[in-house]
Amino acid sequence: MNTAANSPESTQRVVLETSAQTGLFQIVSFRIGAEEFGLEILKVQEIIRVQDLTRVPNLPDFVEGVINLRGKVIPVIGLRRWFGLEQQSYDKNTRIIVVEVSGSVLGFIVDSVSEVLRIPSDTVEPPPRIGKVERDYIAGVGRLDDRLLLLLNLDRLMTSSEVLQCEPAEA
Repeated sequence: MNTAANSPESTQRVVLETSAQTGLFQIVSFRIGAEEFGLEILKVQEIIRVQDLTRVPNLPDFVEGVINLRGKVIPVIGLRRWFGLEQQSYDKNTRIIVVEVSGSVLGFIVDSVSEVLRIPSDTVEPPPRIGKVERDYIAGVGRLDDRLLLLLNLDRLMTSSEVLQCEPAEA
C-alpha cells in the first residue's frame, strides 16, 4: 500500500486537482448543530426527507437504522452521533444525504441541507493541525463571506471496516 497516497498532503493535492479544471468546488452544504459542513456534489447521490427507519439489532451505535430506497436497503448513519454530539429529535428540516463510501451506498442524517455552493479553490485552505487527530476526514476549510465551511472527505470519514459494520448481515 502506498502510504504517501494516504498522507494529508496527498489528500489536499487530490482536492486541488479536482478543482483545478474549473477553479471552483461544487459543494452541498449542510448543518449539524451550529456547524456547517460540505460534501463534493459529485459524491452525493440524492437528498431525501427523513423517513421511518428500521432498527437492526447488533449494528454499531452510530447506525440509526436502514431504509428502503427504491428497493435497495441502505444503512443510515446519524452524523450527530458519529461526531459525538447530543441527539435531537428530527424536524421538518432534517434530511438524509445519500452517498457512496468505499463502494457502499449509505445515508447520513443531518440537521438540515442548506444549499449548493460554488466555492473558488483559492478560498479553501488545508484543515488546521491541532493536536493528534484520529482521522483526517476534514479535507479543507472553505472561507465564505462571514462563515467557515468544513469540507468532509468521505473516503476518510469512515474506514472500510466501519462501512462494512453498517451493512446488515445477509441471509
